[in-house]
Amino acid sequence: MLPFLDGDLDEWPFKLSALAPHYAAVLELTGLAGRHDDLEALFPLYTDKLTELRPSRQSQQILERMERNRKALGRAGIRFGRSRLAVQGNLPSVPGGCAYCRLCMYGCPYGYIYTSADTVAQMLGNPNFSYQAGVIIDQVRESAQGAEVLGYDRATHRPMAWQGSRAFLAAGAIATTRILLRSLAAYEQTVWLKDSQYFLVPLVLLRRVRGATSEWLHALSQVFLEVSDPRGRDTTAHVQIYSNNDLISQAVAGTFGPLQRPLGFLVRDFQERLLVAQGFIHSRHSSRIAVCLKEDRGTGQERLELRAELNPGARGRVRKLVFRLCKQARRIGAMPLPLMLKIAEPGRSFHSGGSFPMSTEPRGFQTDLLGRLPGWKRVHAVDATVFPSIPATTITFSAMANARRIGWEAARLEP
Repeated sequence: MLPFLDGDLDEWPFKLSALAPHYAAVLELTGLAGRHDDLEALFPLYTDKLTELRPSRQSQQILERMERNRKALGRAGIRFGRSRLAVQGNLPSVPGGCAYCRLCMYGCPYGYIYTSADTVAQMLGNPNFSYQAGVIIDQVRESAQGAEVLGYDRATHRPMAWQGSRAFLAAGAIATTRILLRSLAAYEQTVWLKDSQYFLVPLVLLRRVRGATSEWLHALSQVFLEVSDPRGRDTTAHVQIYSNNDLISQAVAGTFGPLQRPLGFLVRDFQERLLVAQGFIHSRHSSRIAVCLKEDRGTGQERLELRAELNPGARGRVRKLVFRLCKQARRIGAMPLPLMLKIAEPGRSFHSGGSFPMSTEPRGFQTDLLGRLPGWKRVHAVDATVFPSIPATTITFSAMANARRIGWEAARLEP
């Protein structure tokens, strides 16, 4: 739940201040586990209703090491702090909150990790709200009366339609792109999904933390690193650090194969030293995905074709970022293992969008500041499909804030 930075929004038609009140409103829905730290100078918290998650002993060790070296890391363009998560954390005066059961990666058994299903359940009590399950939407259009949404029943394929004064489309970057292309009858025309290049690299603690494999902890990201150009001339990279969890322990054990039992002491030592860093870079330096809706004229069947267009500089940029972390290993308290770096294919980050980017003067496949295509007045795309670029920091928080901004401003227009 980290917001964007103004410096990463050069392609956007408005400043970050336009999202500020909507970041705050989103946090009223989701809650925020985080704390006041060095990140706040760049990334406001947008709430004073913080809960807190206890860091693991592995992450506490590197946080303490980095705090001792905060000034030197800052000169190297590295800011750090505790992760910010949409999780019900702990407060001394309020019972409940994270039980540190290590099961986050499987889905919280207590329901403490926010999900939009929570909000839908709350809204079902409002007489002005209804939820229609089991429906596939494939087209939107405008009429003199307003907006119309067309689809079909998933089980029976019976056609269905809804009319309203406005329609807000938030089906995810790929599905929204398909719906808009189909609505425009834009067959054999290409739009491009921007992507934030994703990578994984193990980190080995310089000092072992005994008992890390059995510690009660939360298994989500524990620490955020924001890596920027000290001269302020480039975009920011975002790195999330995960301490030991079941998936990491299983991966380590698997690498030893049949030697796992006789070398159990080495397996345990490595598990208690190992962290995983998950990183992202700005879409400006990443690959992109060409999206084209095709129709077989003989059968009338449609298919959405997605084709990666690789940025030859993306892999080198990630390697340089990892090398920068290696140079700061002593100050971070952990050494990246570049030989085990995994650079994912485009789209693997799930931080994608921008096929119908917002513009002050939209043309072609661009949208206006309310997510409307040229000539449209009452159909709004409100998810990451309308992002002009994809900064490296977490995407969902800003997607929710921008959707609320569009809805808020659209509500002030004529009915």
